[in-house]
Amino acid sequence: MTPSNLTEPQPSGRQYRYLQPSVFWSIRQGFSRRLALAIASVSLIIPLIIWAAVSYGGLVTPLFLPAPTVVIAAGIKMFAEDNLLFDVLMSSGRVLAGFIVAAIIGVPLGIAMGTFHSMDNLFAPLVGTVRYMPVTAFVPLIVIWLGLGEASKVLIIMLGVVLYNAIMVADAVKFIPNEMINVAYTLGASRRDVLFKVIMPAAFPSILDTLRVNISGAWNFLIIAELVAAQNGLGFKIIQAQRFLQTEKVLFCIAVIGVIGLVIDYGLKWISHKLTPWADQVRH
Repeated sequence: MTPSNLTEPQPSGRQYRYLQPSVFWSIRQGFSRRLALAIASVSLIIPLIIWAAVSYGGLVTPLFLPAPTVVIAAGIKMFAEDNLLFDVLMSSGRVLAGFIVAAIIGVPLGIAMGTFHSMDNLFAPLVGTVRYMPVTAFVPLIVIWLGLGEASKVLIIMLGVVLYNAIMVADAVKFIPNEMINVAYTLGASRRDVLFKVIMPAAFPSILDTLRVNISGAWNFLIIAELVAAQNGLGFKIIQAQRFLQTEKVLFCIAVIGVIGLVIDYGLKWISHKLTPWADQVRH
Protein backbone atom coordinates (compact mmCIF):
# COMPACT_ATOMS: atom_id res chain seq x y z
CA MET A 1 0.00 0.00 0.00
CA THR A 2 1.46 3.33 -1.06
CA PRO A 3 1.53 6.42 1.15
CA SER A 4 -0.91 8.13 -1.20
CA ASN A 5 -3.45 5.39 -0.48
CA LEU A 6 -3.12 6.05 3.24
CA THR A 7 -4.03 9.73 2.91
CA GLU A 8 -6.78 9.47 0.31
CA PRO A 9 -10.33 9.31 1.77
CA GLN A 10 -12.01 6.01 1.19
CA PRO A 11 -15.19 6.06 -0.88
CA SER A 12 -18.37 5.72 1.11
CA GLY A 13 -22.02 5.41 0.18
CA ARG A 14 -23.19 7.50 3.15
CA GLN A 15 -24.75 10.84 2.23
CA TYR A 16 -24.09 13.68 4.67
CA ARG A 17 -26.88 16.25 5.04
CA TYR A 18 -26.01 19.60 6.54
CA LEU A 19 -28.70 21.50 8.46
CA GLN A 20 -29.37 24.90 6.98
CA PRO A 21 -29.03 27.76 9.48
CA SER A 22 -32.26 29.42 10.62
CA VAL A 23 -32.81 32.56 12.64
CA PHE A 24 -36.50 32.16 13.42
CA TRP A 25 -36.58 28.37 13.93
CA SER A 26 -33.23 27.85 15.65
CA ILE A 27 -33.36 25.38 18.53
CA ARG A 28 -31.76 26.74 21.71
CA GLN A 29 -29.36 28.93 19.83
CA GLY A 30 -28.61 32.63 19.86
CA PHE A 31 -31.50 34.98 19.12
CA SER A 32 -31.40 38.68 18.37
CA ARG A 33 -32.67 40.87 21.20
CA ARG A 34 -34.19 43.28 18.70
CA LEU A 35 -36.03 40.46 16.91
CA ALA A 36 -37.28 39.11 20.25
CA LEU A 37 -38.73 42.52 21.17
CA ALA A 38 -40.32 42.83 17.72
CA ILE A 39 -42.02 39.43 18.02
CA ALA A 40 -43.23 40.24 21.54
CA SER A 41 -44.65 43.56 20.32
CA VAL A 42 -46.48 41.85 17.48
CA SER A 43 -48.01 39.32 19.90
CA LEU A 44 -49.51 42.22 21.88
CA ILE A 45 -50.42 44.55 19.01
CA ILE A 46 -52.34 42.04 16.87
CA PRO A 47 -54.99 41.26 19.54
CA LEU A 48 -55.41 45.01 20.14
CA ILE A 49 -55.94 45.61 16.43
CA ILE A 50 -58.53 42.83 16.25
CA TRP A 51 -60.27 44.21 19.34
CA ALA A 52 -60.35 47.73 17.89
CA ALA A 53 -61.62 46.50 14.52
CA VAL A 54 -64.42 44.46 16.07
CA SER A 55 -65.53 47.13 18.56
CA TYR A 56 -65.22 50.23 16.38
CA GLY A 57 -66.69 48.38 13.41
CA GLY A 58 -69.88 47.70 15.35
CA LEU A 59 -69.61 43.94 14.94
CA VAL A 60 -70.31 43.48 18.66
CA THR A 61 -72.50 45.59 20.92
CA PRO A 62 -70.61 47.74 23.46
CA LEU A 63 -72.23 45.85 26.32
CA PHE A 64 -70.31 42.73 25.33
CA LEU A 65 -67.11 44.34 24.05
CA PRO A 66 -66.56 48.08 24.58
CA ALA A 67 -63.96 49.92 22.51
CA PRO A 68 -60.40 50.29 23.84
CA THR A 69 -60.79 54.05 24.35
CA VAL A 70 -63.96 53.47 26.39
CA VAL A 71 -62.10 51.00 28.61
CA ILE A 72 -59.18 53.41 29.10
CA ALA A 73 -61.54 56.28 29.93
CA ALA A 74 -63.34 54.08 32.47
CA GLY A 75 -60.01 53.15 34.04
CA ILE A 76 -58.92 56.77 34.35
CA LYS A 77 -62.25 57.60 35.98
CA MET A 78 -61.86 54.69 38.41
CA PHE A 79 -58.42 55.90 39.48
CA ALA A 80 -59.67 59.48 39.86
CA GLU A 81 -63.06 58.92 41.50
CA ASP A 82 -63.27 55.34 42.81
CA ASN A 83 -59.84 55.13 44.49
CA LEU A 84 -58.76 52.19 42.33
CA LEU A 85 -55.14 52.57 43.49
CA PHE A 86 -56.20 51.53 47.00
CA ASP A 87 -57.90 48.44 45.56
CA VAL A 88 -54.73 47.56 43.65
CA LEU A 89 -52.66 47.83 46.83
CA MET A 90 -55.11 45.75 48.86
CA SER A 91 -55.25 42.98 46.27
CA SER A 92 -51.47 42.99 45.86
CA GLY A 93 -51.04 42.72 49.64
CA ARG A 94 -53.40 39.76 49.85
CA VAL A 95 -51.70 37.95 46.98
CA LEU A 96 -48.26 38.64 48.43
CA ALA A 97 -49.23 37.43 51.90
CA GLY A 98 -50.89 34.26 50.64
CA PHE A 99 -48.07 33.46 48.26
CA ILE A 100 -45.34 34.00 50.87
CA VAL A 101 -47.11 31.60 53.25
CA ALA A 102 -47.50 29.10 50.40
CA ALA A 103 -43.78 29.37 49.61
CA ILE A 104 -42.74 29.00 53.26
CA ILE A 105 -44.78 25.79 53.52
CA GLY A 106 -44.56 24.38 50.00
CA VAL A 107 -40.86 24.79 49.21
CA PRO A 108 -39.48 22.94 52.28
CA LEU A 109 -42.18 20.30 51.86
CA GLY A 110 -41.19 19.80 48.23
CA ILE A 111 -37.48 19.58 49.10
CA ALA A 112 -38.25 16.97 51.75
CA MET A 113 -40.45 14.93 49.38
CA GLY A 114 -37.86 15.06 46.61
CA THR A 115 -34.94 14.19 48.88
CA PHE A 116 -36.22 11.52 51.24
CA HIS A 117 -38.30 8.53 50.16
CA SER A 118 -39.79 8.40 53.65
CA MET A 119 -41.14 11.97 53.33
CA ASP A 120 -42.36 11.26 49.80
CA ASN A 121 -44.31 8.22 50.97
CA LEU A 122 -45.64 10.18 53.93
CA PHE A 123 -46.86 13.30 52.14
CA ALA A 124 -47.39 12.25 48.50
CA PRO A 125 -50.74 10.47 49.08
CA LEU A 126 -52.10 13.45 51.02
CA VAL A 127 -50.79 16.05 48.56
CA GLY A 128 -51.94 14.03 45.56
CA THR A 129 -55.45 13.74 46.98
CA VAL A 130 -55.97 17.25 48.33
CA ARG A 131 -54.72 19.04 45.22
CA TYR A 132 -57.68 17.67 43.25
CA MET A 133 -60.16 19.13 45.74
CA PRO A 134 -61.47 22.52 44.57
CA VAL A 135 -60.53 25.39 46.85
CA THR A 136 -63.99 26.89 46.41
CA ALA A 137 -65.43 23.90 48.28
CA PHE A 138 -63.43 24.91 51.35
CA VAL A 139 -64.67 28.51 51.38
CA PRO A 140 -67.66 27.87 53.72
CA LEU A 141 -65.37 26.02 56.13
CA ILE A 142 -62.75 28.75 56.00
CA VAL A 143 -65.41 31.36 56.79
CA ILE A 144 -66.53 29.27 59.79
CA TRP A 145 -62.96 28.77 60.99
CA LEU A 146 -61.52 32.25 60.43
CA GLY A 147 -64.49 34.53 59.85
CA LEU A 148 -64.74 37.19 57.15
CA GLY A 149 -61.48 39.04 57.82
CA GLU A 150 -58.22 39.21 55.89
CA ALA A 151 -56.98 35.91 57.30
CA SER A 152 -59.62 33.94 55.40
CA LYS A 153 -58.71 35.64 52.11
CA VAL A 154 -55.00 34.94 52.61
CA LEU A 155 -55.75 31.31 53.47
CA ILE A 156 -57.78 30.81 50.28
CA ILE A 157 -54.92 32.15 48.15
CA MET A 158 -52.39 30.04 50.06
CA LEU A 159 -54.42 26.83 49.65
CA GLY A 160 -54.70 27.44 45.93
CA VAL A 161 -50.92 27.54 45.44
CA VAL A 162 -49.13 25.66 48.22
CA LEU A 163 -49.55 22.10 46.93
CA TYR A 164 -48.41 23.01 43.41
CA ASN A 165 -45.31 24.59 44.92
CA ALA A 166 -44.60 21.37 46.82
CA ILE A 167 -45.12 19.05 43.84
CA MET A 168 -43.08 21.11 41.37
CA VAL A 169 -40.21 21.59 43.83
CA ALA A 170 -40.21 17.87 44.61
CA ASP A 171 -39.98 17.04 40.90
CA ALA A 172 -37.12 19.53 40.49
CA VAL A 173 -35.20 17.83 43.32
CA LYS A 174 -35.83 14.37 41.89
CA PHE A 175 -34.29 15.45 38.56
CA ILE A 176 -30.92 16.17 40.21
CA PRO A 177 -28.53 13.48 38.87
CA ASN A 178 -27.59 10.78 41.38
CA GLU A 179 -23.99 11.14 40.24
CA MET A 180 -23.74 14.52 41.96
CA ILE A 181 -24.91 13.01 45.24
CA ASN A 182 -22.62 9.97 44.92
CA VAL A 183 -19.60 12.19 44.23
CA ALA A 184 -20.40 14.19 47.36
CA TYR A 185 -20.55 10.99 49.43
CA THR A 186 -17.26 9.84 47.90
CA LEU A 187 -15.64 13.10 49.00
CA GLY A 188 -16.78 12.48 52.56
CA ALA A 189 -19.96 14.57 52.72
CA SER A 190 -22.61 13.81 55.32
CA ARG A 191 -26.34 13.71 54.61
CA ARG A 192 -26.62 17.25 55.94
CA ASP A 193 -23.85 18.37 53.57
CA VAL A 194 -25.54 16.68 50.62
CA LEU A 195 -28.85 18.37 51.43
CA PHE A 196 -27.55 21.90 51.99
CA LYS A 197 -24.48 21.96 49.71
CA VAL A 198 -25.57 19.78 46.78
CA ILE A 199 -29.33 19.34 46.54
CA MET A 200 -30.52 22.81 47.53
CA PRO A 201 -28.03 24.77 45.35
CA ALA A 202 -28.77 22.48 42.39
CA ALA A 203 -32.54 22.86 42.82
CA PHE A 204 -32.49 26.59 43.60
CA PRO A 205 -32.94 27.80 39.97
CA SER A 206 -35.90 25.46 39.51
CA ILE A 207 -37.39 26.63 42.80
CA LEU A 208 -37.27 30.24 41.60
CA ASP A 209 -38.91 29.22 38.32
CA THR A 210 -41.60 27.34 40.26
CA LEU A 211 -42.42 30.42 42.32
CA ARG A 212 -42.51 32.58 39.19
CA VAL A 213 -44.98 30.23 37.50
CA ASN A 214 -47.24 29.66 40.50
CA ILE A 215 -47.64 33.28 41.51
CA SER A 216 -50.02 33.56 38.56
CA GLY A 217 -52.20 31.00 40.34
CA ALA A 218 -52.28 33.23 43.40
CA TRP A 219 -53.80 36.03 41.29
CA ASN A 220 -56.36 33.60 39.88
CA PHE A 221 -57.52 32.67 43.39
CA LEU A 222 -57.73 36.35 44.32
CA ILE A 223 -61.20 36.62 42.78
CA ILE A 224 -62.40 33.70 44.89
CA ALA A 225 -60.80 35.19 47.99
CA GLU A 226 -62.44 38.56 47.47
CA LEU A 227 -65.86 36.95 47.18
CA VAL A 228 -65.63 36.44 50.94
CA ALA A 229 -67.28 39.68 52.14
CA ALA A 230 -64.61 41.92 50.63
CA GLN A 231 -65.21 45.66 50.50
CA ASN A 232 -62.18 46.49 48.35
CA GLY A 233 -59.73 44.94 45.93
CA LEU A 234 -59.60 44.32 42.20
CA GLY A 235 -61.69 41.17 42.50
CA PHE A 236 -64.32 43.13 44.42
CA LYS A 237 -64.33 45.81 41.71
CA ILE A 238 -64.77 43.18 39.00
CA ILE A 239 -67.68 41.55 40.79
CA GLN A 240 -69.28 44.92 41.54
CA ALA A 241 -68.97 46.06 37.91
CA GLN A 242 -70.37 42.75 36.71
CA ARG A 243 -73.54 43.26 38.73
CA PHE A 244 -74.21 46.57 36.96
CA LEU A 245 -73.13 45.27 33.52
CA GLN A 246 -70.19 47.73 33.41
CA THR A 247 -68.10 45.68 31.01
CA GLU A 248 -65.53 48.43 30.46
CA LYS A 249 -64.65 48.45 34.17
CA VAL A 250 -64.37 44.67 34.22
CA LEU A 251 -61.99 44.70 31.27
CA PHE A 252 -59.87 47.47 32.77
CA CYS A 253 -59.48 45.67 36.10
CA ILE A 254 -58.54 42.48 34.26
CA ALA A 255 -55.97 44.46 32.26
CA VAL A 256 -54.54 45.91 35.49
CA ILE A 257 -54.08 42.40 36.88
CA GLY A 258 -52.38 41.38 33.64
CA VAL A 259 -49.96 44.32 33.80
CA ILE A 260 -49.14 43.61 37.45
CA GLY A 261 -48.54 39.96 36.59
CA LEU A 262 -46.28 40.91 33.69
CA VAL A 263 -44.22 43.21 35.93
CA ILE A 264 -43.93 40.49 38.59
CA ASP A 265 -42.93 37.89 35.99
CA TYR A 266 -40.15 40.02 34.52
CA GLY A 267 -39.07 41.06 38.00
CA LEU A 268 -38.70 37.44 39.11
CA LYS A 269 -36.87 36.66 35.87
CA TRP A 270 -34.43 39.46 36.65
CA ILE A 271 -33.95 38.17 40.20
CA SER A 272 -33.34 34.65 38.86
CA HIS A 273 -30.79 36.00 36.40
CA LYS A 274 -28.94 37.85 39.15
CA LEU A 275 -29.02 35.05 41.73
CA THR A 276 -28.45 32.08 39.41
CA PRO A 277 -26.51 33.25 36.34
CA TRP A 278 -25.07 29.76 35.85
CA ALA A 279 -28.58 28.41 35.15
CA ASP A 280 -29.42 30.81 32.30
CA GLN A 281 -28.26 28.40 29.62
CA VAL A 282 -30.43 25.61 31.00
CA ARG A 283 -33.37 27.89 31.79
CA HIS A 284 -33.53 29.45 28.32
